[in-house]
Amino acid sequence: MNQTTQRDLVAEYFAGFRTSDHPRILATLTDDVEWVIHGHRTTRGKAEFDGEIENPSFTGSPQLDVQRVHEDGPVVVTTGEGHGVSVEHGPFRFAFNDLFTFRYGLIARVDSYVVPLP
Repeated sequence: MNQTTQRDLVAEYFAGFRTSDHPRILATLTDDVEWVIHGHRTTRGKAEFDGEIENPSFTGSPQLDVQRVHEDGPVVVTTGEGHGVSVEHGPFRFAFNDLFTFRYGLIARVDSYVVPLP
């Protein structure tokens, strides 16, 4: 029997976002998860988090290219680039850094840093 690693769970999280698969993403999270998108908003709990998976300000699922993954104890850090489509402004590119903090084998907190790219 294979044990799921923290890296595996982060990969599953991103795979869920690439297809807007709510149950797939939510299965990786604790019930009291916090998602801090620095400079924008904080969500608390799975219900609020679920509402951000397909934010009405955007259309479709994002393209996400995870370029680096680092792990240290209960923390996994990822960096990468993505593409999305804003309802108001159309297509856009961004760089991201997500810091995942784990508790009891699930993601308990996500700190997201998102920077627009030209």
